[in-house]
Amino acid sequence: MKKLFQVLSFVFFFSCSAVLLMIIIGYSRIPNEISMQEYSSMSSGSAYVCRSLTEISANATVNNTDQYETSVRLFDIFPIKSAKVNVSERKYVVLGGDVFGIRLYTKGVMIVKIDDVATVNGRICPGAKAGLKEGDIILSVNGKEISNNKTLSKIISSSQGKALKLKIERNAEVTETEFYAVLSSDGSDYKGGLWVRDSTAGIGTMTFYDAESGGCAGLGHAVCDVDTGGILPLGSGKIVPAVINGVIKGKANSPGELCGTLTPAQVDGSITDNCDCGLYAVLESADTKGKLMPLAFGDEVKCENAYILSTIDSQTPEKYSVEIESVDIDGGENKNMVIRVTDEELIGKTGGIVQGMSGSPIVQNGKLVGAVTHVFISDPTHGYGIFAQTMYEHLSGLKENEEAA
Repeated sequence: MKKLFQVLSFVFFFSCSAVLLMIIIGYSRIPNEISMQEYSSMSSGSAYVCRSLTEISANATVNNTDQYETSVRLFDIFPIKSAKVNVSERKYVVLGGDVFGIRLYTKGVMIVKIDDVATVNGRICPGAKAGLKEGDIILSVNGKEISNNKTLSKIISSSQGKALKLKIERNAEVTETEFYAVLSSDGSDYKGGLWVRDSTAGIGTMTFYDAESGGCAGLGHAVCDVDTGGILPLGSGKIVPAVINGVIKGKANSPGELCGTLTPAQVDGSITDNCDCGLYAVLESADTKGKLMPLAFGDEVKCENAYILSTIDSQTPEKYSVEIESVDIDGGENKNMVIRVTDEELIGKTGGIVQGMSGSPIVQNGKLVGAVTHVFISDPTHGYGIFAQTMYEHLSGLKENEEAA
């Protein structure tokens, strides 16, 4: 009898611990807001069951656009948390997969390196004395806006060593500092020892085009400076045609890339934003025939087979099979899923995911679920993806801000 009591006590303790652990995991992993498409159903097939706090039931089909509050329970018994259910109509977008060229000009100029200057009094670092850091954005000098390297160089050269009031942006905060250029050792010119960048160019892959707004989204991550890793602040930019003319195959610890040429004389659109969740632009025209596809919410993405659309060695996108290995709703701006390339043809051509494929649409169960964003340095057959929902919501926000302005 005593032994039976000990066994039952152990089972009870183990069960309580397991339930408590599931409650803790559920509370931390289940989002405070749940997104649902119109005419979809809330599934209660898992251990975590949604029960309505208002007028919607756990398994009801939603047929209007609204917001509801629901209670999430473990095994439909233990309350875990309340969550808001946002219901919206199913969105459709024009599927991408086409490669495009990027010409981006910065807002201000970005400091990519700070050097000493050789003077008659030894080596001096004006940038360090002014408290400047790599990655800082110089917005203006003495009230004059700076838009390119030449303007800044001319101001420094003609300063005669007098104080220059620099307005800089660092981590989204704007401050001012005084900067003093120094006379070079040969007495020929005043120098500041600052290496700056005012533009960049490259190629990427279009994820989708929204016919309603005329906007498009690509890359799934920001265009960043190659030296500092910082996001290049957008001043202006253009989307131009690009042609792939070669591939550098990716290997472990040696990422590959698509090699292409741009046609800057022809402009396809204007860049409107460069941020963590992608590059956004307004296109002048787009081919929408037969390409419309429903957009999936993040919670519709499953750990199963899918395919990506990429332009590798032709001028049209082609399908390549992948597997979504994991999904993380809280994976930050652009690392919501881990994908593995399973297509032998793609592995043979590129080794897996390479630079230039960022933005390649990820399609699963007939819906656009995301876009390729990063490759694993140690294994080019693996990479990250961003939810298509995140990119669409950001594009919609840009449109709303434009209309409000």
